[in-house]
Formats: sequence, C-alpha cells, structure tokens
Amino acid sequence: MASFVGKKYKLDKSENFDEYMKELGVGLVTRKMGNSLSPTVEVTLEGDTYTMTTTSTFKTSSISFKLGVEFDEETLDGRNVKSIITLDGNKLTQEQKGDKPTTIVREFNDGELITTLTIGSVKCVRVYKAV
Repeated sequence: MASFVGKKYKLDKSENFDEYMKELGVGLVTRKMGNSLSPTVEVTLEGDTYTMTTTSTFKTSSISFKLGVEFDEETLDGRNVKSIITLDGNKLTQEQKGDKPTTIVREFNDGELITTLTIGSVKCVRVYKAV
C-alpha cells in the first residue's frame, strides 16, 4: 500500500493558482474564494478503489477511481471531464480530458504533498503539509 494512503494534507502555500483558475475560465468571485481557502486532501484505499477527498470550509468533493481506468468527473469548478489516474512510486498523475485538458501531478514525500497543476502553458504549484 502506498505510504500516503490514510494521511491528511492541509494546504500550506500556493503559487500561480489564480492564473491556473483564470485559464480554466473560472470567474472572478469563485477565483477569489478559491484563493482564500486552505483545503485538506485525504486519499483512502478500499480493495483496488482509491478515494481522494478534498475538504474546505466552502465545499467538499470526492472522487473514487481505480488506477489506469478512465472515469467521469465533475471538477470543483463544475466542468465535466474524463479522468485517468496512474501511480508511479509516490506520484499520482491525473489526466483530465475535456474542453480544457489538464494534468495534475500529486507527489507525496515525507510529511508533504506537492501538487502541480498544468493547463496549456500555465503551471500552478500547491504545497500541502501532513496534519
């Protein structure tokens, strides 16, 4: 079992998130709210199904998936995409296919989660600390 399963990570710092959301077409009010939140992320595993839950004071969302199997996802900003997530060592890579293809890489290290979100030429890095 991956070392990050069952651990919680809270957002500590974020770079370029506003630009990332802008590139996705997220409106000003929602971007301001998104930038003000410090969500917590937890990954659990039951059998071969992972569940990633993101919790904040504004919204809680969960996605359940099997590694390498495409699934339908409604993103936090309301887009409907097809996603596929793979695991390579301590790194979960998510490819979102839709109007605006996005790649999200979640790298789990000792006590830390580094999430890199990329859409086109815009890249955002969000660092979470284990809680």
